[in-house]
Amino acid sequence: MIKKKAASSLLIAVLSIGTVLAGCGGSGGGSGASGGSVQPSAGSASPVKPAEKVKLEIMTDGAGSKLPEGANDRIKLKLDEKLNTDIQLTLYSGDAANQLNLRMAGGDYPDLINIGRVQMQEYARKGLLLDLTPYMGKLEQARKFIGEDALKKGTVDGKIYALPKKASIPYFNVWIRKDWLDKLKLSMPTTPEEFFNVAKAFTEGDPDGNGKKDTYGFTGTGLNSLSPIFSAFGVGDLDTFYMKNGKLTNSFHDPAMKDALQFVNDMIKAGVIDPDLLSNTGTQHEKKAFQGKAGMIWNGFPRMTLKASVDEYKAVNPDAEWVQMPALKGAGGQFAGVWDVGIAPGLHAIPKAIEKDPVKLQRLFDLLNYVASPEGNSLVAHGEEGRHWNRENGKIVRTELRAKEVVFMYQLLGREEMEYLASGYPKEAIEFSAKTPRIEVYNGFLDLPDGYNPADSYRFMEEEMAKFAYGKRPLGEYGDFLKRLDETFKYKLMTDSAEKQLKELGIVK
Repeated sequence: MIKKKAASSLLIAVLSIGTVLAGCGGSGGGSGASGGSVQPSAGSASPVKPAEKVKLEIMTDGAGSKLPEGANDRIKLKLDEKLNTDIQLTLYSGDAANQLNLRMAGGDYPDLINIGRVQMQEYARKGLLLDLTPYMGKLEQARKFIGEDALKKGTVDGKIYALPKKASIPYFNVWIRKDWLDKLKLSMPTTPEEFFNVAKAFTEGDPDGNGKKDTYGFTGTGLNSLSPIFSAFGVGDLDTFYMKNGKLTNSFHDPAMKDALQFVNDMIKAGVIDPDLLSNTGTQHEKKAFQGKAGMIWNGFPRMTLKASVDEYKAVNPDAEWVQMPALKGAGGQFAGVWDVGIAPGLHAIPKAIEKDPVKLQRLFDLLNYVASPEGNSLVAHGEEGRHWNRENGKIVRTELRAKEVVFMYQLLGREEMEYLASGYPKEAIEFSAKTPRIEVYNGFLDLPDGYNPADSYRFMEEEMAKFAYGKRPLGEYGDFLKRLDETFKYKLMTDSAEKQLKELGIVK
């Protein structure tokens, strides 16, 4: 929900990530990294001394995952051995944007940062990020791996400030307890109304058979977890832009938004949605679902099919069966959430202050080029051949050690997506998610206009939309909300700018 390039809703960033929750990332290719030191990139202004070990702090997203400890952190060990580095990952917890703001404001700069599009744009314009444009010659392998078109996603005002991860596919669907459906003799819901009825039955029908009213129909993290409901009304996530009936539409100004909010409000009043929806963070919603406290969850297939996840919920109930639910078909069509066609799965930038240390800067370039190479990308995506994976009949087959020693956070530039997914996740789940219809949004193509403050605006949006959803503010005041959003928070600058930018890109005619 982050406002990608201006409007990638800060909300989408939370989902999204989504995207990222999957914890996927990598390439499929040769063997794992071997020892030795890479030589500095051609044209380096200050040659790197291979014998000099360089510490690199990378601040990035862990999506609720933890790093292996000590000798079990095999990817770090192999990267350090190859590049003569001491890589330290600092993982965000909770509010990533605020944590990064605190570090940057205090002058305590990490060496490489995972950053959202809006925050990248703000930092770039304040001179806090390194303009990578003059250094593209030193990032040839990274550039080739990412692709020229994708590089635009890390651009602000014509300059490259971040390297985007390689493109991914959608991961998220509503997952539902099929065994609960069977026990209560219910069919798979296909419309918002049926979804509501199933959620009510899961809340009131004692699906776990313990004689207590201790379950909820649906759980997630934040308002955008309700994305599959909004999309059935033809409405995108908060603060998104999309085409509807041949015209560019903003979700807040979509006439169907009030109907979607009313439906959500009815579900919340009925007590079928996890009361902690807005406060759940990290994997709290998963814990509730896996412990049998909720029968539906908005989540990605990598998390739901992960062996550790399956073991966790099977330990509570061996008969538990989570399956993907088809997109709900409502008044606005049949969609399950949104897919930003202009978004990057992740962005990594270098603080400008690092430019003062040419040795460290060059080693960062070496790292980025290496994880984009066939050897290095295979390492960060799959681990070490023979230890973490083997190739059988042309396909990568993971070993048990991989789950303990390989984590996605080192996939700084992404991976060869389909080979990566096929090596660790059920084919049916991958295809189900990839084929699920989504509302295509364009926030990833947008830059923030001058005079618009996304942080203040977003805070207001989120607070007021939560009030409408939870009945704390009557929907009769929705027009007043829009007026204040457009005028006081200058959101009209954003909507006007979005129209202009998307026309220039040829998306809006």
